[in-house]
Order: sequence, then C-alpha cells, then structure tokens
Amino acid sequence: MLRTIWKGAISFGLVSVPIKLFPATEQKDVKFRYLHKECQAPIRYQRVCSACGKEVTQEDIVRGYEYESGRFVIINEEDLDKIPDDRTRTIDIIDFVSLEEIDPLYFDKTYYLAPGEAGEKPYSLLRQAMAETGKIAVAKVVIRNKESLAVVRGYQDYLVMETIYYPDEIRNPAQLPGFDRKIELHDNEMKMARELIENLATTFEPEKYTDEYRKKLLEMIHAKIEGEQIAVPEVAAQGKVVDLMDALKASVEMAKKSSDKEKKPARKKRKKASGE
Repeated sequence: MLRTIWKGAISFGLVSVPIKLFPATEQKDVKFRYLHKECQAPIRYQRVCSACGKEVTQEDIVRGYEYESGRFVIINEEDLDKIPDDRTRTIDIIDFVSLEEIDPLYFDKTYYLAPGEAGEKPYSLLRQAMAETGKIAVAKVVIRNKESLAVVRGYQDYLVMETIYYPDEIRNPAQLPGFDRKIELHDNEMKMARELIENLATTFEPEKYTDEYRKKLLEMIHAKIEGEQIAVPEVAAQGKVVDLMDALKASVEMAKKSSDKEKKPARKKRKKASGE
C-alpha cells in the first residue's frame, strides 16, 4: 500500500478537487555502505562545526543562506511562516496545453494523485475532460516550503502530477563545447541512417527493458555471500570505426537480421506417429 505524502486539492477554476499525493516511482539502485578496510565496520559520519570543531546535534543546526563567501543570514521556521502563500495545500491550475509542447527535458519527478474524501466526481470530471480535449494542465504547487511548476495529466484511470523545471533552471545547450553546427551530411549517409532507424522502430513496451547491470551486480553479490567463485566473462574488443558509411551499412544489416529473426515464427515440432 502506497503511503500518502501530501493532502490538498486541485484548484480548477471555481472547482476544488480533494486529492492525495503518492510517490509514483522508486529508485532500485544497489546501495553500498563504506566500511573501515581494517575492521570492516561501517564508517560513521559526524556533524562537526568547521569553526570550533565540536560535534553538533540536529537541535543545534539552523538554516543559513550564504549571500557572500563565508557570510550567512540565518533563516528560521518563523521567517518561513511569514511568507504569504495561500497555496500550501493547493495544486493551482494556470493553463491547459498539449503534452507534445513540453520537451521531456523539463520533467523532474512524478506523483500519483488519488481522489480525496468526496472528491471522486470532480476528480473523474477533470480526468475525462482533459482526455477528451487532449490537453494537460500546467499548475503551481507548494510542497515542503518549495514552490514547484508542475503538470497534471491522465495516466490509465488516474491523474498524475509531474513537477517540471522552471525555464531558468534549464541550462543553455549553446554553452556546450566542441560542436560544429555546420556539418555536411551526404544523401547516402542520411538514407542509411533513416533505414537503420526504420529497421529498429517498434512500439514502446516498457516491460521489455530491464536493468541488466543491476541484475549482474546482484548475482555477483549473492555469489560472494555464498562463497562461490565469480566467473569473469571476456569482453570482446571493439574495433575502431573508421568509415561512417561502413558502420551504417553494417548496422543496417544487423538490424535487418534481428528484425527478421523476431518476425520468423517458431517451428512447431511434428508429433511422432504412434507407430514410429
């Protein structure tokens, strides 16, 4: 059962939709702890003041904003409470736009929205209306003393909210080094590249993608736990690509073979006759 992390309402014109917020994703990274090499015991990290060297507790810690190098202004809870904001419990819809207009670069974190008490009807109304118009909602929401830009959209039978970055949080790609935008592309190269993409094109089936590295890492960890010998596979050396067209042709041939293999129906074994 998912745990509710926030309760509030979606403000939709004069309509208020009570909702509950749940995390929609989880990290499944394999986590390591750092150990003392000699004792093989976990390393303990302490909070120590950089000035007096004393270890401090959570109660001794306050927020500080560094406005100049080494100079801070203290911000406490009372200061934060003085900031006027009536939207601390509201997902305030500002606009409705098409999903295709938002580049995936803007998306940050996804949350499920479930209807709150007596909110089933307006919740269903908003979800279905957006589905029929093909629009998603752009909204603002305040969670944990932070105002976020977000979008609300339908996902299966539910609504989801995805926090997105503000435009000034997206770095300008023009600052990237070493890219000459005046590259001359030959017709044959473009033709082969398009053919390669078309041969690899398919429908998106997320369940077929798995974290192979995590799987191998966990297998290695369990082998070490059981005291088994770990086999190290040989990695085939990759040849250096010299000619772009040769690489494209080889890639197209590989993609065609792979595609033909997937489309080829499996042979059914002929049943033996009783007399055979």
